[in-house]
Parts: sequence; structure tokens; C-alpha cells
Amino acid sequence: MVDKSVDAMMARLRGFYVQARELSESEVSASSALVGLLDGLLQSGVSAAPRKKIEISEQKKKRMKSDTDTTRFSSASMRSQLDQAANLKGEQVAARVKSDDEKDEWFVVKVIHFDKETKEFEVLDEEPGDDEESAQKFERKYKLPMSYIIPFPKKGDPSSAQDFGQGRQVLAVYPGTTALYRATVASQRKDRPSVGSSHTRWGLGRIIRGKPLPHAQCNAESPRRTRDSLAQRKSDDYNLLFDDDEEDGNLPERAVPFYRVVALPEGHRQ
Repeated sequence: MVDKSVDAMMARLRGFYVQARELSESEVSASSALVGLLDGLLQSGVSAAPRKKIEISEQKKKRMKSDTDTTRFSSASMRSQLDQAANLKGEQVAARVKSDDEKDEWFVVKVIHFDKETKEFEVLDEEPGDDEESAQKFERKYKLPMSYIIPFPKKGDPSSAQDFGQGRQVLAVYPGTTALYRATVASQRKDRPSVGSSHTRWGLGRIIRGKPLPHAQCNAESPRRTRDSLAQRKSDDYNLLFDDDEEDGNLPERAVPFYRVVALPEGHRQ
């Protein structure tokens, strides 16, 4: 009885094995046929739909590369600006230290430190007084954003300074003060070789803010100036007409060295 059951089970297993082998062979045949079809498609070229997908993919890659390049350029430009700002340490710059609803006030200050993280300058207002006590009183420190700072041209390199034509409005240091005011170029500086420019001096004497000094005082020559340095100073001066600087109903021309003249900020209020 047991032998008959075993024989029957073995017969069923053989049947399953034969059926599985046939199915496997059929699958192999179908796979071979599909491979043949794929080979034919590859040999005849990529179809329109896949080609379109590839083209779109290539466009995306180009667009991504362009965006990456732009970002990289912007980052490099910003790094360059931050490095230039950091290099201003110890230099005198024009700074907008006060601003209200009516006007902006710009003064000459000294850069103490630049923070690349916050993008802020720490500057010192060095306006001297008549004695040590008043000098300490008037020294003030400010923390200002980059947009509130304008570097002056290099005193020893006139060729690197921006040229402002006649009639151009600028922001310039009023002679005898450390304050900057809006002015109009009456006559632009003369071109000359930069040889010997490092010996040029601009003597301010006592620095006074508020009401401008009388014309005679503003034009008083410093005893430190030599005849040669004075001649070079004249060749590098702008003759400017300062706003609200009337004398006998006329605006006098004031001589200001090129390294104390900068572009007028957009939206300047005075």
C-alpha cells in the first residue's frame, strides 16, 4: 500500500518537473526574441521619443551648468569685494555716519576693522579738537554696512582715480574740514604722469566741522608744502562749486585734490 503511494507521488513530481522545464524553455525563447528586437532598434537608431528625452536632459544639464557658473562668479565677486574691504584697514574713507529724513551726513573716517561675516565696517571718527581732552571727546566709533562706505582714490596714484567731467555732480571734502558735501565740477583735473605723486601733500591745518571756514583760511598754504609739491597739487585738483556755498551771491570755485573726490551716491540728500 505504501509503495503504491510513493510511486504515485514520484509520478506527480516528474510531471511538475517536465512542466517547469517547458515553461523555462519558453521564457528563454521569449527573452531571446526580445533581445533581438532591442538589437534591431539600436541598429536602426534611437526613436523620436527617447531622443527628445535625451535632448531635454542635455538642456537641463546646460542650464544647471550655467546657473552653477553664475553662482560661482557671484560668489567670487563677493569674495573679491570682501577682500578689498578688509584691505581698507587703517585707510581713510568716506562714511555716511548720520542719516535722517532730511539729509545724509558724510565724513572722513579711519577704518579700524572689517567683519567679513556681518559685512560691517568699524570706523573711527578722528576729528581733533584744541586739546587732548576735547580730542578724546570727539573721537567716535561707528559700525557701518558696506553701502555706507566709499573708498577714496589712492593719493599716490592719480591714474587709478575716476575722472569726473565738467558739470558732473560729485561728493567731495570741503577744504579745511573733514565733511563731504555735494559739488559740481567746474573744471576737471589735468592729466599728468604719476611720477612724484607720492610727495604730494594736502595740508588741512585745523579740521573744523559745521560752518565752512572763510575762503582765505581754506586757501592758506601749509608750511610743509614745497614748491614742487604745490605745483603737482594744482595739476591734480578739481575746481568745484559746492552747494550752498555762496559768497556775495556767487558760488566760488574751490580747489579739491582728486583723492578727496568720489562719485555722488545715488539718492544723496543734502
